[in-house]
Amino acid sequence: MTENQARDEIVRVGRSLFERGLVHATAGNISVRLEDGGFLITPTDACLGFLDPARLARLDARGQQTGGDRASKTLALHARIYASARRFDADTCCVIHTHSTHCVALSMDDATNDELLPAITPYFVMKVGHVPRIAYQRPGAAEAADAVAKAIERYGERGTPIRAVMLERLGPNVWHDSPAAAMATLEELEESARLWCLAGARAGGHRPAPLTEPQIEALRRQFGARW
Repeated sequence: MTENQARDEIVRVGRSLFERGLVHATAGNISVRLEDGGFLITPTDACLGFLDPARLARLDARGQQTGGDRASKTLALHARIYASARRFDADTCCVIHTHSTHCVALSMDDATNDELLPAITPYFVMKVGHVPRIAYQRPGAAEAADAVAKAIERYGERGTPIRAVMLERLGPNVWHDSPAAAMATLEELEESARLWCLAGARAGGHRPAPLTEPQIEALRRQFGARW
């Protein structure tokens, strides 16, 4: 993907997320890693529905800004995700962060859970995988970046590389090998969170049972699920 193509994809994905209510106001950010090791990231306090490709922040391989408007305050977090995730998925080149409603609601539901969701549907298992919860830190905090990097390494080293984390009270960060694939992962995660909220509401707060281990093992064998 050329830099111009990456700029256009960031704008397209941002608009799509905004128009479907997966981001709102100036919440959320998107970055793409470029072939030279640098990356593009949405500007701080930019609305993802109205991005200008020429004003996206451009960073070099050392993380120094070389062009565009001032980079998002989550720049350090994106850089840490690329550095850690590419150890286990070398093609990782896009990170998306949103404040998706149902994901954020679940992150405030029960802080004793280590992960946002259990294995509730086959497509959640196959397309998203484990989503560790990251304890609340203020937006842009270095501690959050450290915790995310440790989670990526922990799951990767045990043979279940992750594509998403959940920042408590803020929202999910997802990553993949293209903006389109990262957006699809985010969509599946938010839809899974919505299903979990709806199922609990209809059952008077009692959550449905997750998939069984034999059912998950079948998804591993047939589809390569990383669970």
